[in-house]
Amino acid sequence: MSRRARARRRRDTAVLSPWRRRLLLCGWLLAAVAIVARAGQLQVLQAEEWREIAEGQHLSSHDIPATRGAILDRNGVPLVLSRERFEISVDSEQVRDQQKDSLLNVLRDDLGASARALRDIETGRRKWVVLGTRFGTTERELVRRFHGVHVRRDLRRHSPYGDLALGVLGRQVDGRWRGGIEQAFSEHLAGKPGLEQSAKDKFGRAIPGQTVAVREPEAGGSVMLTIDVDLQEIAEDVLAEAIAEHGARGGDILVTDPHTGEILALASIQGGNTNALSAINTPYEPGSTIKPFTMAAVLHHGVASLEDSVDTGQGWATIRGRGLKDTHGSGVISFAEALRESSNIGLATAALRLAPRQHYEILRDFGFGTRTAVPLPGEESGLLEAPSHWEKASPVALAIGYEISVTPLQMAMAYGALANGGHLMEPRIVRELRDPAGEVERIRPRSVRRVVSTELTRALGEVLVDVVEQGTGTRARMQTYRVAGKSGTARIAEDGGYSRDYFASFVGYFPADDPQIVVYAKLDAPQGEYFGGAVAAPLTRATMEAALASRQSPLSRSKLLRAGIDAVSPAGAGAGAGRILDARFVALPGETPPSSRVTEVRDEAIPVPDVAGLTPRAAVRRLHRAGFRVTSASAGEVLGTHPRAGVLRPPGDTIRIRARGGT
Repeated sequence: MSRRARARRRRDTAVLSPWRRRLLLCGWLLAAVAIVARAGQLQVLQAEEWREIAEGQHLSSHDIPATRGAILDRNGVPLVLSRERFEISVDSEQVRDQQKDSLLNVLRDDLGASARALRDIETGRRKWVVLGTRFGTTERELVRRFHGVHVRRDLRRHSPYGDLALGVLGRQVDGRWRGGIEQAFSEHLAGKPGLEQSAKDKFGRAIPGQTVAVREPEAGGSVMLTIDVDLQEIAEDVLAEAIAEHGARGGDILVTDPHTGEILALASIQGGNTNALSAINTPYEPGSTIKPFTMAAVLHHGVASLEDSVDTGQGWATIRGRGLKDTHGSGVISFAEALRESSNIGLATAALRLAPRQHYEILRDFGFGTRTAVPLPGEESGLLEAPSHWEKASPVALAIGYEISVTPLQMAMAYGALANGGHLMEPRIVRELRDPAGEVERIRPRSVRRVVSTELTRALGEVLVDVVEQGTGTRARMQTYRVAGKSGTARIAEDGGYSRDYFASFVGYFPADDPQIVVYAKLDAPQGEYFGGAVAAPLTRATMEAALASRQSPLSRSKLLRAGIDAVSPAGAGAGAGRILDARFVALPGETPPSSRVTEVRDEAIPVPDVAGLTPRAAVRRLHRAGFRVTSASAGEVLGTHPRAGVLRPPGDTIRIRARGGT
């Protein structure tokens, strides 16, 4: 470049430099304004948002699960409760060298960590070592001071009695509560979760000891049931044994209090599944157990009396086009005898004296065809068609338990109305709801309606006693108390017709003179013998006898004594019956024996059975059969009894079970 060109360039630069300086200054000013505006936006307008982001990088929030409330039996015995455990894990990379030896000693000596886990932590071969979820609060406190140890609270439902009453209680499936009390009262049991925050280091790892509870959890309330744990065990054992003995597909047993509607035991087994609840969700055609209600309608409307006669001929007849057959021909008999002998012809003839509306309304008023309102999910209403849908032979079919479907619970409550003088009670499965603050909501008994008069139920009750004493239900007879009841045998509906199998059922209440419990029993498709009086009546009797010998029987001993058969004596009692008899007259804790008859009816001492090695439930069952009361049964293998096996003790004495993990 020439000298002249360089001079011209210097002259042009000197002329433009002030404008360049001004442009540069403006750029800086604009940049400064933008920076200040952005800073204002971040620190003023978006301050809260960015603060939350910053805190999220250094703090983590977690829900603290609330303790779910317990489910108790009528005596306060826990059936389901929440057990607090802690999952303890170790991040090998976070463990400080100066703490490592102490940590390993604690894990080995106090937590029982495996040699492999200790080796992985010591060598750092695995970054994350989970020690398990079996630890309690003591172990949690021992490890909280160590860096790199992480503790997570774990609440799990625990059933001290295993699968006992599982259908009634319900369970958790895929994180949701399904069935029974757990589902029906989930909101009451659940409580409210709390909130905690944990500090994190720059790598996003939790800093041990830097966890703060922002909001404490609120525990859930508890539910006290009407179920008696002893009666529930008895019912399930009796039912399982009967199903196995008769090769049945399943069955149900219900024990209820006729005066309060309380369900003392509810056992359902279907296809080997003890989680079934067929007693409330599987209607069936009841057969002859409906006949007392047919007769109740006849007596209530005054169209016939128990003494009126009916000709049953040779035991077979066709009425309104429907063929009927009795087990034998009885000729001319009274309606009372027809009910006692379960004559299809006699009851169908009686039903024809009723107007369809009269027949329908009595069955409806006894609770058939409508849900009972028991607070359990899945209840079915059964089927009772209105008279406008009846066919010509419908009154005949209804009279003997067909063209109607009922649930076992409906049938138990209807017989409860016969037992208590004519009141249909609403079934109760829950006795009390308790909140963590101690507030108690008691569920009171409720009469749905009066169906028939007390005089009518007494008259029917005498006939039902005859059914047990000399009719179709003799296998439900007890040596000491009068039992009233009725058997039922009905074909199982299948594919629009009927299969070759039967429902065999029996419903009874005792003592007949002052009823305390109603026992309903049903077997589905028993093989071999299938009549209700042959296979279901013994279940009712076995349940009643075992209830008398149970350790915390809800029965009133003083009332039982007054209702006992006066003529009974050790000499007159059948073999084995006397042992059950004695258990009835042993006063419960806090009770005074009502009379000197307590000592007069005792049998000679008998040896305590050997129950070592059995499950607690099987041990209780064996001791009950021998006529003893039982206490302190706990989970785990049975080690023995106190007094020990073979020691002679009077029937009715209390035997203490010694189980592994128990007393």
